[in-house]
Amino acid sequence: MYQDETNDAIALLQQMIAISSFSKEEKSVADFLERYIEIKGYVAVRKDNNVWILSPGFDSERPTILLNSHIDTVKPVAGWIHDALRPSIENGKLFGLGSNDAGASVVSLLHVFFFLTQKQQAYNLIFAASAEEEISGKDGVESLLLELPKIDFAIVGEPTKMNLAVAEKGLMVLDCTVLGKAGHAARNEGDNAIYKALPIIEWFKTFDFEKKSELLSAVKMTVTQINAGTQHNVIPDKCSFVVDVRSNEMYSNQEILDEVRKYVDCDVQPRSTRLGSTATPLNHAIVKRGRELNRALFGSPTLSDQALMPFPSVKIGPGDSARSHTADEYILLNEIAEAIDIYIQLLDGLVI
Repeated sequence: MYQDETNDAIALLQQMIAISSFSKEEKSVADFLERYIEIKGYVAVRKDNNVWILSPGFDSERPTILLNSHIDTVKPVAGWIHDALRPSIENGKLFGLGSNDAGASVVSLLHVFFFLTQKQQAYNLIFAASAEEEISGKDGVESLLLELPKIDFAIVGEPTKMNLAVAEKGLMVLDCTVLGKAGHAARNEGDNAIYKALPIIEWFKTFDFEKKSELLSAVKMTVTQINAGTQHNVIPDKCSFVVDVRSNEMYSNQEILDEVRKYVDCDVQPRSTRLGSTATPLNHAIVKRGRELNRALFGSPTLSDQALMPFPSVKIGPGDSARSHTADEYILLNEIAEAIDIYIQLLDGLVI
């Protein structure tokens, strides 16, 4: 339906794929995107490797919707047959690193911004292409939001098959340390830190947080790394392990941390508590319109920049999360066309 916008978006994505943009190394693609926006007649604003645009005639009396996705990529994994940084189209698929996660969302949202700002809307629009999403870096959207006007709602572009993630699990990583006492393994000496750690690890495996979420289910804690010992004949005096915690919106990360420390007899240090769970009211105007468009609503187990947004948001974008971070990552060309169509139907004439 929006053929010109789709063609421009696909051409832009091909150009972006050809520019390496690993996390913290997005300068070249940010430079390119900034020039592209200015060629289109808009004023691009820049902070570090983040680029954004305000809709013409921005009025602080109107509500503001943020359209956001990220320009950084992970590094290519082993197994690529296609060249990860050389875009190629085969049988309706555009192959290339970042095509699915989240280049297709970036170019679709940008051209939707161009389309919607051609006429008066009941809200302001901001398009923002942000950096460091893949590493939850502090110089990405967290830094960018400090520069923007007040935001009332955000659409976060990530591959969701254009369904609406109205809730998202948060993330907290815990570094746990259990102390024992060294001794000779051949004699009954020392206090084995591994043995002391085992019941604590079992607690993390079996503990059940009481509050469950309808969309995000229970808080999930998983021990993912463990390290102990210096050599085979020395009783280990220290055992450290890492716990991956996925929170639901029923608990803040600080509340989960306080609960953990209440039960476990070891040192527990969070790497950060800032990546909390999010949930948006189901009666929000955009969510209602999404339902009218037969978009499924779901809770996402994976983290995005939604976690850093202190305002309502939904995560929705072209592509499939299962393709992210895989060899021969691709986006279907018709997924970009569909995304532009659905984004416009969601937003054109909306009143929030």
